[in-house]
Amino acid sequence: MEMMDTAATHRIADIADRFGRRLNWWIERLCALLMAVMVVAIWFGVLERYFLKLGVTWTEEFSRYVMIWVALLAVSCGAYRREHIGLDFLMQHLPADWRKGLRFALDILGLAFFLFLTAYGVGMTISGASQYAMIFGMTMVVPFASVPVSAALTSIQIAVTLVRDLLANPSAGVAT
Repeated sequence: MEMMDTAATHRIADIADRFGRRLNWWIERLCALLMAVMVVAIWFGVLERYFLKLGVTWTEEFSRYVMIWVALLAVSCGAYRREHIGLDFLMQHLPADWRKGLRFALDILGLAFFLFLTAYGVGMTISGASQYAMIFGMTMVVPFASVPVSAALTSIQIAVTLVRDLLANPSAGVAT
Protein backbone atom coordinates (compact mmCIF):
# COMPACT_ATOMS: atom_id res chain seq x y z
CA MET A 1 0.00 0.00 0.00
CA GLU A 2 2.78 2.41 0.89
CA MET A 3 4.41 1.62 -2.46
CA MET A 4 1.26 2.76 -4.26
CA ASP A 5 1.09 5.92 -2.19
CA THR A 6 4.71 6.69 -3.02
CA ALA A 7 4.07 6.05 -6.71
CA ALA A 8 0.96 8.25 -6.61
CA THR A 9 2.77 11.10 -4.88
CA HIS A 10 5.63 10.89 -7.36
CA ARG A 11 3.10 10.98 -10.20
CA ILE A 12 1.44 14.09 -8.75
CA ALA A 13 4.86 15.71 -8.31
CA ASP A 14 5.71 14.83 -11.91
CA ILE A 15 2.43 16.28 -13.21
CA ALA A 16 3.00 19.46 -11.22
CA ASP A 17 6.56 19.75 -12.48
CA ARG A 18 5.55 19.20 -16.12
CA PHE A 19 2.85 21.86 -15.78
CA GLY A 20 5.28 24.29 -14.14
CA ARG A 21 7.99 23.57 -16.71
CA ARG A 22 5.59 24.18 -19.62
CA LEU A 23 4.23 27.38 -18.05
CA ASN A 24 7.77 28.56 -17.43
CA TRP A 25 8.70 27.77 -21.05
CA TRP A 26 5.89 30.00 -22.35
CA ILE A 27 6.65 32.82 -19.93
CA GLU A 28 10.35 32.78 -20.82
CA ARG A 29 9.49 33.09 -24.51
CA LEU A 30 7.01 35.86 -23.81
CA CYS A 31 9.69 37.72 -21.82
CA ALA A 32 12.17 37.29 -24.68
CA LEU A 33 9.62 38.58 -27.19
CA LEU A 34 8.75 41.57 -25.01
CA MET A 35 12.46 42.34 -24.54
CA ALA A 36 12.91 42.30 -28.32
CA VAL A 37 9.93 44.63 -28.72
CA MET A 38 11.38 46.94 -26.08
CA VAL A 39 14.81 47.03 -27.76
CA VAL A 40 13.24 47.78 -31.16
CA ALA A 41 11.11 50.55 -29.63
CA ILE A 42 14.13 52.11 -27.90
CA TRP A 43 16.24 51.95 -31.04
CA PHE A 44 13.39 53.44 -33.05
CA GLY A 45 13.19 56.24 -30.47
CA VAL A 46 16.91 56.93 -30.80
CA LEU A 47 16.79 56.87 -34.61
CA GLU A 48 13.68 59.03 -34.59
CA ARG A 49 15.16 61.60 -32.24
CA TYR A 50 18.52 62.05 -33.95
CA PHE A 51 17.90 61.17 -37.60
CA LEU A 52 14.27 60.81 -38.65
CA LYS A 53 12.85 63.72 -36.60
CA LEU A 54 9.24 62.60 -37.06
CA GLY A 55 8.05 63.99 -33.73
CA VAL A 56 7.22 60.58 -32.28
CA THR A 57 6.94 60.78 -28.49
CA TRP A 58 5.58 57.40 -27.42
CA THR A 59 8.74 55.27 -27.47
CA GLU A 60 9.99 56.05 -23.95
CA GLU A 61 6.67 55.49 -22.21
CA PHE A 62 5.91 52.37 -24.27
CA SER A 63 9.35 50.93 -23.45
CA ARG A 64 8.82 51.61 -19.76
CA TYR A 65 5.54 49.69 -19.69
CA VAL A 66 7.04 46.77 -21.62
CA MET A 67 10.03 46.70 -19.24
CA ILE A 68 7.71 46.55 -16.24
CA TRP A 69 5.81 43.63 -17.78
CA VAL A 70 9.05 41.76 -18.54
CA ALA A 71 10.53 42.33 -15.08
CA LEU A 72 7.39 41.22 -13.27
CA LEU A 73 6.75 38.20 -15.51
CA ALA A 74 10.34 37.06 -14.98
CA VAL A 75 9.68 36.76 -11.24
CA SER A 76 7.60 33.64 -11.87
CA CYS A 77 10.49 32.08 -13.82
CA GLY A 78 12.79 32.69 -10.87
CA ALA A 79 10.21 31.20 -8.52
CA TYR A 80 9.92 28.05 -10.64
CA ARG A 81 13.69 27.60 -10.70
CA ARG A 82 14.12 28.61 -7.05
CA GLU A 83 16.58 31.29 -8.08
CA HIS A 84 16.79 33.58 -5.09
CA ILE A 85 20.38 34.83 -4.86
CA GLY A 86 20.27 36.01 -1.24
CA LEU A 87 18.40 32.94 -0.08
CA ASP A 88 20.84 30.58 -1.79
CA PHE A 89 23.71 32.21 0.08
CA LEU A 90 21.86 31.78 3.38
CA MET A 91 20.80 28.20 2.59
CA GLN A 92 24.40 27.11 1.97
CA HIS A 93 25.31 27.99 5.53
CA LEU A 94 22.48 26.10 7.24
CA PRO A 95 22.27 22.44 8.28
CA ALA A 96 20.22 20.23 5.91
CA ASP A 97 17.24 19.92 8.28
CA TRP A 98 17.08 23.68 8.72
CA ARG A 99 17.25 24.20 4.94
CA LYS A 100 14.23 21.96 4.45
CA GLY A 101 12.18 23.77 7.07
CA LEU A 102 13.26 27.21 5.90
CA ARG A 103 12.49 26.36 2.26
CA PHE A 104 9.00 25.19 3.23
CA ALA A 105 8.37 28.27 5.41
CA LEU A 106 9.58 30.61 2.66
CA ASP A 107 7.37 28.86 0.11
CA ILE A 108 4.32 29.34 2.32
CA LEU A 109 5.26 32.95 3.03
CA GLY A 110 5.95 33.64 -0.66
CA LEU A 111 2.70 32.00 -1.71
CA ALA A 112 0.73 34.06 0.80
CA PHE A 113 2.47 37.27 -0.33
CA PHE A 114 1.89 36.67 -4.04
CA LEU A 115 -1.73 35.65 -3.51
CA PHE A 116 -2.24 38.89 -1.57
CA LEU A 117 -0.47 40.82 -4.34
CA THR A 118 -2.74 39.17 -6.91
CA ALA A 119 -5.86 40.30 -5.06
CA TYR A 120 -4.44 43.77 -4.42
CA GLY A 121 -3.32 44.04 -8.05
CA VAL A 122 -6.81 43.25 -9.33
CA GLY A 123 -8.17 46.21 -7.37
CA MET A 124 -5.32 48.39 -8.58
CA THR A 125 -5.98 47.37 -12.18
CA ILE A 126 -9.67 48.14 -11.87
CA SER A 127 -8.83 51.59 -10.48
CA GLY A 128 -6.52 52.08 -13.49
CA ALA A 129 -9.58 52.27 -15.73
CA SER A 130 -10.07 55.88 -14.63
CA GLN A 131 -6.40 56.85 -15.03
CA TYR A 132 -4.78 57.63 -18.36
CA ALA A 133 -1.28 57.29 -19.77
CA MET A 134 0.26 60.68 -20.54
CA ILE A 135 1.18 60.11 -24.17
CA PHE A 136 -0.96 57.23 -25.38
CA GLY A 137 -4.27 58.43 -24.01
CA MET A 138 -5.06 54.83 -23.02
CA THR A 139 -6.25 53.78 -19.61
CA MET A 140 -3.70 52.36 -17.18
CA VAL A 141 -5.47 48.97 -17.09
CA VAL A 142 -2.88 47.25 -19.29
CA PRO A 143 0.19 48.58 -17.43
CA PHE A 144 -1.40 47.95 -14.03
CA ALA A 145 -2.50 44.45 -15.04
CA SER A 146 1.15 43.44 -14.96
CA VAL A 147 0.93 43.23 -11.17
CA PRO A 148 -1.94 40.75 -10.71
CA VAL A 149 -0.99 38.69 -13.78
CA SER A 150 2.63 38.26 -12.73
CA ALA A 151 1.71 37.72 -9.08
CA ALA A 152 -0.81 35.02 -10.04
CA LEU A 153 1.77 33.31 -12.25
CA THR A 154 4.33 33.49 -9.46
CA SER A 155 1.78 32.02 -7.01
CA ILE A 156 1.22 29.13 -9.40
CA GLN A 157 4.94 28.52 -9.79
CA ILE A 158 5.58 28.65 -6.05
CA ALA A 159 2.75 26.14 -5.53
CA VAL A 160 4.26 23.93 -8.26
CA THR A 161 7.71 23.97 -6.65
CA LEU A 162 6.19 23.33 -3.24
CA VAL A 163 4.22 20.31 -4.50
CA ARG A 164 7.13 19.10 -6.61
CA ASP A 165 9.63 19.25 -3.76
CA LEU A 166 7.34 17.87 -1.06
CA LEU A 167 5.86 15.00 -3.05
CA ALA A 168 8.86 13.99 -5.15
CA ASN A 169 11.00 13.83 -2.03
CA PRO A 170 8.81 13.87 1.09
CA SER A 171 11.88 14.13 3.29
CA ALA A 172 12.58 17.50 1.62
CA GLY A 173 9.53 18.99 3.33
CA VAL A 174 9.22 20.28 6.83
CA ALA A 175 11.99 19.14 9.14
CA THR A 176 10.84 16.59 11.66
